[in-house]
Amino acid sequence: MANYFAHETVIIDEGCNIGNDVKIWHFSHVMSNCIIGDKCNIGQNVVISPEVILGKNVKIQNNVSIYTGVICEDDVFLGPSMVFTNVINPRSAVNRKNEYAKTIVKKGASIGANATIVCGHDIGEFAFIGAGAVVTKTIPAYALVVGNPAKQIGWVSEYGHRLNFDENGIAICPETGQEYLNSNNQVKRIK
Repeated sequence: MANYFAHETVIIDEGCNIGNDVKIWHFSHVMSNCIIGDKCNIGQNVVISPEVILGKNVKIQNNVSIYTGVICEDDVFLGPSMVFTNVINPRSAVNRKNEYAKTIVKKGASIGANATIVCGHDIGEFAFIGAGAVVTKTIPAYALVVGNPAKQIGWVSEYGHRLNFDENGIAICPETGQEYLNSNNQVKRIK
C-alpha cells in the first residue's frame, strides 16, 4: 500500500519509486521510472519526466517542468513556473533524445519563480537562483545569482541570508551564527 498522497487527478506512470509522506497535487504527471524521495511536496500542474531523481524533502511549486536528466538532491526548492531544459539546441524536426544533458541541483539549493536552468549546468549546494534568472553556466555553492543571463551578486547562508565577508574571508549568518569561509571565491560552512 502506498504511503503517499496523490490527488485523484494525478497520473503516475509505471516503474516509479515514490517515498513516504510525499504529497502530489492536482493535475500533475509523474512519468515512468522516476525516483521521488520521502517528504517531497509536488504542487499543481507539475510534469516530472522519465527517470528524474528527487531527493528527500524537495518542494516543487505549481507549473514546474522537470525534464529527463535532472537530479535534485535533498531539500531543494523549485519556485512557481521555473523550468529546466535538457537539450542545448532543440529542433522540432530533429530527434535529440540521445543528447539529453544532465543537470544536478545540489542539496539545499533554491530556484526562484520563472527561472530557467539551461541543461548541463549544475547548481551548487545552498545556492540561491533569483526569480526570473536564466542560468547559462554552473553555479557555485552558496552563490546568489540574478538576471538574464544570471550573474552572481553575492553569497547566501544555508538559511538564505546574505553573507558579508570580513578581511579574513569569514562571514556569520545573522540568524544562526553559523560561520562561513570564502577562500579563492569558494564558500563553505566552517561551523
